[in-house]
Amino acid sequence: MRVFVTGGTGLVGSRLIRALVKRGDAVIALTRRPETARTLFGEGITIVGGDPTATGDWVGATADCDAITHLAGENVFAHRWSETFRNLLRTSRVHSTENVVKALAQHPRTSTGQPKVLVNASAIGFYGPREDEELDEGAPTGDDFLARLCVDWEKAARRAEMHGTRVAVVRVGVVLDKEGGALKAMVMPFKMGVGGRTGSGKQWISWIHHADMTNILLLALDNAVATGPINATSPNPVPNRAFAKALGRALHRPAFIPTPGFALRVMLGQVSQLLTTGQRVLPRRAQALGYTFRFPTIDAALADILT
Repeated sequence: MRVFVTGGTGLVGSRLIRALVKRGDAVIALTRRPETARTLFGEGITIVGGDPTATGDWVGATADCDAITHLAGENVFAHRWSETFRNLLRTSRVHSTENVVKALAQHPRTSTGQPKVLVNASAIGFYGPREDEELDEGAPTGDDFLARLCVDWEKAARRAEMHGTRVAVVRVGVVLDKEGGALKAMVMPFKMGVGGRTGSGKQWISWIHHADMTNILLLALDNAVATGPINATSPNPVPNRAFAKALGRALHRPAFIPTPGFALRVMLGQVSQLLTTGQRVLPRRAQALGYTFRFPTIDAALADILT
């Protein structure tokens, strides 16, 4: 399979590219940082310089691909949520997806005449802040900024279906990976002996081990009936306080010093609500497609990652 990947130098994208190469697929990576990509992947992939938020020469590189995995998107924690940064979040997700779909429309079929595949990232922020309600792919959307952004993001991706493309939208949870992301930031205070719950500790964390994250993306690429939304989360989400205790156990450190919600609001502004609220998301679609999680429990996941 020839797979065109955006966001390939990110945490999830780099894991996916390595898995694709390992199994013998040809990878074309679109990146704004070609030198970084060459350092990460060497000569094992084709690197195309460009930015999916704008059309350019990169569009031609999608012509002979069998599938596109679109993972590009600005980190929601990169800055405080000013109006300018909100617009950047929208551009990096919605506008880039619109450009990918336009590229697919120019060449909607593979060299063998089969419809192409689009695996597009989304996020469990689609569901908005929830309390104890169990949420699967059929649950309604939320009504905050991030939920509305995810709705528009997914709508942009699914327009590719008009050209016959099979579209799978992967709603990404909290990816646990020692190389970066949320876990890397969480580990430091625990190592210093000042770790603990965030806010009330009652909010749910819908997490996923990086290996399961990669495998669900591969499932979405490979399975001909994988369409629509697919939650990329463990089948066993946990409340924040339980997550903190599990992290303390894995690191052999105490986990009793909380971070108050008001302190997060002072430090981070509105984006702090992503840490003090949560969703209890279940991966029912992935399981219905036959996926078996390698790391279904938080203790097993953290033990593997942090050992």
